[in-house]
Amino acid sequence: MVESAGGGPGDGAAEVLDRPLPDGVRRRVVQIVSDGFGGLTVGELPAQLRQYARFAPNRRTKFAGNAMAAALETDPLFRQRIAEKFREAQPELAGALDSGSPPPAADPLDVAAAAYVLRPTGWVKLVTAAGEEAQRADAERADEESRAELERLREQLSQAREQTRAETERLRAELEAAKKEADSLHRKLRSALSDVKRGEAALRKVQGEIEAVRAEGQAQVSAAESETRRLKARLGEAEAALEAARRAAREGRSVEDMRLRLLLDTVLDAAQGLRRELALPPVSVRPAETVDAVEPGRMTPKDIAARALSENDPAILDQLLALPQAHLVVDGYNVTKTGYPQMPLEKQRLRLLGQLSQLAAQTGAEVTCVFDGAELAAPVLLAPPRGVRVLFSKAGVTADELIRQLVRAEPPGRPVIVASTDREVADGVARAGARPVASAVLLKRLT
Repeated sequence: MVESAGGGPGDGAAEVLDRPLPDGVRRRVVQIVSDGFGGLTVGELPAQLRQYARFAPNRRTKFAGNAMAAALETDPLFRQRIAEKFREAQPELAGALDSGSPPPAADPLDVAAAAYVLRPTGWVKLVTAAGEEAQRADAERADEESRAELERLREQLSQAREQTRAETERLRAELEAAKKEADSLHRKLRSALSDVKRGEAALRKVQGEIEAVRAEGQAQVSAAESETRRLKARLGEAEAALEAARRAAREGRSVEDMRLRLLLDTVLDAAQGLRRELALPPVSVRPAETVDAVEPGRMTPKDIAARALSENDPAILDQLLALPQAHLVVDGYNVTKTGYPQMPLEKQRLRLLGQLSQLAAQTGAEVTCVFDGAELAAPVLLAPPRGVRVLFSKAGVTADELIRQLVRAEPPGRPVIVASTDREVADGVARAGARPVASAVLLKRLT
């Protein structure tokens, strides 16, 4: 910073500072300008500083510091005005500087800044000395700070060494403990592996024994089940035989009585029919009755078959049913599937049984209708019509076999008519003494 000629209270205006202002002195100079700035009018301020006239001192120092330092250096009039404000604010320091004896207790930076603004004689020396003092103080302070920092770093290093040593000792102890624990764990692991191997061997042995016991148990269970099934079968056979024996013992007599009574009724009805047909008056015994002669016999189904009628003529069926104690046995499904096969089985049964009921009422003959029940999932719920006996064959027994059993159950000599188109059924009942007729004949008679 170079000072040009200007008016001042002393003769130091001609002195020139040949080095930059120390930073500490410059900051104090800016603060002196900022403090005196507020006491000046806008017209007394340099043009470049007028925009900061309304700023607060702190903001002015912050934002206009460089501009105020430059104006103080280049504008002697502005510097004189600031110097006057400083003299008014600090007259003692200003008077001491004017007399050439600055206060020894004053801060060198404050003295240098005041000398720079007031420009008394020897101000350059004061500024230079303040700068050197400030540099020396800074150097001492820096040296002191360096020593303190060095001591702090040494202390930290010592502490770090101690911590490192302690940490190392701790880690070494932990490592030893870990090694011991690892050795112990290895021993325990080897022992556990040995125990596991012994346990696996024992487990395999037990599993083998269990499998053997299970196989033996299954064999015994299978044998026991087989023996149980055999005993159950024998028990069932014994119970069936016992029941059959009981039923035979209980019903044998009544069946024979029923067969004998039915045959007697047939003979009596035949005799009554013959009596009505001959219409003989009641007479007493006369000599002529002792004469040997041929008496009229009873008409049989074979006699009816010998008449001059077609096999498909329904009149044959009427003549057969007109015989005393005639029994009509109908092969149910054979008849319905011949006459109306398109209908469901239930409707087939109902239709046939309704027609047979009417036939029984018209002829007075005994009527039995047989249906095949081998394929039924459950018993058929059916109310038999009046005058018709309805039978279903048992499981394992066909309707044809049931018809043959019914024919064999009749006493010899009773008129039995079987309605079926099945050739095997017809031949079988014919050999047993019954008269077979085709299903079509019965259907014609029913319609």
